Amino acid sequence: MHPILPPLLARAPAVPAPANDVSAGAARRRPDVAAPAPVADAASLRVAVVVASLGRPELITQMQELMARQCQPPDRLLFSVTGAQDLPSPPPVGNRIEIVTGPKGLCAQRNTALDQLGRDYDVIVFYDDDFIPAPDSMARIREFFASHPDVAGATGHVIADGINSPGIDFAKAQQLLQTHGDAHERAPNCIVTDLAGLYGCNMAYRTAAIGTQRFDERLKLYAWQEDIDFAASLRPRGRIVKTFAFCGVHQGVKHGRTPGVRLGYSQVINPCYLVHKGTMPLGFALRLVLGNLMANHVKILRPEPWVDRRGRAWGNWIGLFDLIRGRLTPERIETL
Repeated sequence: MHPILPPLLARAPAVPAPANDVSAGAARRRPDVAAPAPVADAASLRVAVVVASLGRPELITQMQELMARQCQPPDRLLFSVTGAQDLPSPPPVGNRIEIVTGPKGLCAQRNTALDQLGRDYDVIVFYDDDFIPAPDSMARIREFFASHPDVAGATGHVIADGINSPGIDFAKAQQLLQTHGDAHERAPNCIVTDLAGLYGCNMAYRTAAIGTQRFDERLKLYAWQEDIDFAASLRPRGRIVKTFAFCGVHQGVKHGRTPGVRLGYSQVINPCYLVHKGTMPLGFALRLVLGNLMANHVKILRPEPWVDRRGRAWGNWIGLFDLIRGRLTPERIETL
């Protein structure tokens, strides 16, 4: 998950891949992966929503309420946490609500959820716990995947993103959603562009495309760039796209996020690790690393109140020294 992903991906940098990779307007698949069959009735699509959360119980309550307000609620709302300390009191309950516990870390928690869900659902939606989806999001996601059987994964429209600001409070987010809804009564159910990856705060995947694929648990804790990595691994199985069919607001809540030193380390090591792995283009990785190095060092004297620039810069240097020594160890952030 990362704030600069959407504008970079709008230019759709291609992940190096053989001719069986996805190109704009067409989905070429490996011969051993069958194309998902079209679904005539969108309402018949079973949708599960996965929310991984750590130390932010108030956001679990908020998400439960938001899903209850959906004009077509999800068939399953699954919260993946590390223990009772992550849950509100009383914890969420309901026929469609499930809570699973497992190891800490965004990738590990999402994998715990995927293992629990199996293949009982047609589409799995991943939301950050501080994402506020529009009330028609579940209905629009069903319609979108029913009408685009060649799509493996899609990211919706982020009306506003608080990740690069102090954050967006709930009331303001609701106002933004209302204003957007009034101006765009019904967004077209179409593909805007093919992407190299999706934005992790709101992304939906066809379960048949996910199969046994899982998030890379070497990307620990906040798992910076895990969304690029996961989407790239599924591109041979269908199109990875952007759509305006469903939308929401990313609050960018600051508490409970990775401390500066750890994030700074990930800003250097994670892109390099993914280049080595083959799921991120070299040019894209260089832009990420150099852009963050520059931002952290230029702003270190006058940092934003909500950003630990000094910590991030120090983490950048630890990452650079590890690179010089030939160490691609994204899991090291757990010891920093």
